[in-house]
Amino acid sequence: MPSFSNSRSVVIPASAATIHPLINDLRQWQRWSPWEGLDPALRRTYSGAESGVGAVYEWVGNSKAGAGSMTITSSTADRIVIDLLFTAPFAAKNVATFELSPEGDGTRVTWTMSGSRNLLMSIAGTLFFDKAIGKDFEKGLSALDHAARG
Repeated sequence: MPSFSNSRSVVIPASAATIHPLINDLRQWQRWSPWEGLDPALRRTYSGAESGVGAVYEWVGNSKAGAGSMTITSSTADRIVIDLLFTAPFAAKNVATFELSPEGDGTRVTWTMSGSRNLLMSIAGTLFFDKAIGKDFEKGLSALDHAARG
């Protein structure tokens, strides 16, 4: 199956120590996730660790929000890795990585999603999904910037 990787990055005028908890605590995603608001009745469930490795977030929503789960599998001061499992509107298993590196007076945050797709999804991904995901990442990074500034 063909693999894919989609990344976006931004420099946020805040320290990694300020930004990291906004990503590492899945409850904080409501403050900046680009998918918040797709379903006002979204059902959220948190389990496992409060934050960091073992923290789990599951959601079930309308056709726009879909359903799935995120589990933090690795967390260091400069990198957070999350296993993503989508169950609706289609099934997929991907990995999201957030890298935080000092840049100037701020922190460069790079958000990457990677995984494998069957041939049909690979074609659809290249034509549609990758562009949409890129826009979502840009929207989310902008909101993360706003959340980090307080």
